[in-house]
Amino acid sequence: MAWYCSGSSNKELVENLFSAGLVKSERVKAAMLGVDRGHYAPLQPYSDSPQPIGHGATISAPHMHVHACEYLINYLRPGSRVLDIGSGSGYLTHVFANLVAKDSSTDSTDGQVIGIDHIPELIDLARRNMGRSEDGRRLLETGAVKFITADGRLGWKEEAPYDAIHVGAAAESLHAVLIEQLRAPGRLFIPVESEHRHGAIGSLGLGSEGQYIWVVDKKQDGSIHKEKVFQVSYVPLTGPPEK
Repeated sequence: MAWYCSGSSNKELVENLFSAGLVKSERVKAAMLGVDRGHYAPLQPYSDSPQPIGHGATISAPHMHVHACEYLINYLRPGSRVLDIGSGSGYLTHVFANLVAKDSSTDSTDGQVIGIDHIPELIDLARRNMGRSEDGRRLLETGAVKFITADGRLGWKEEAPYDAIHVGAAAESLHAVLIEQLRAPGRLFIPVESEHRHGAIGSLGLGSEGQYIWVVDKKQDGSIHKEKVFQVSYVPLTGPPEK
């Protein structure tokens, strides 16, 4: 079970995830070892479980971050552009940045991760969390990581296309606008609510209820391939509160 991967330190947590076969790529392992989860999860940072971070949001369990990285790894290369929707604590944004940004304090154009959240307090939190390490400060200062307050359901068209888009909360449907913002080739990793309640998914002819991770590939020729991969439980992807 995933919770057996919990550790007493960041290194032990990542090594346990690797030993359990959840972390498969050495690149993912190195990227996670380079980000101390203790800077991002306030309660039990090295427990393989989700943690509340305030404002009705959570930081996902480490094994879910692993799944996201492993499904996106072929699109997380030095120089890639990544959109992290529902960036929350900033943890996974930092891990993605370790996978796409050069280890250089002078090159801000080689690889970038844009974290989006509609809650301004969480954007401030993510920046503070990243500022707790020298590596995080460098990524912010060079522009390799940028946090934006916006409605993630709309993506961030201003800096599209993206090689990879990660969504960290459950969407009501496979938002076409996010697929449009993918590069060709590119990949979207997104949890989606029950097909029974939302026709956009039901039209695919797959009838089981609950939240599922979907992986959406935009091929080199622009064609789209969608695959439902496993069941999950995420907080809902919402927009800014009505004023």
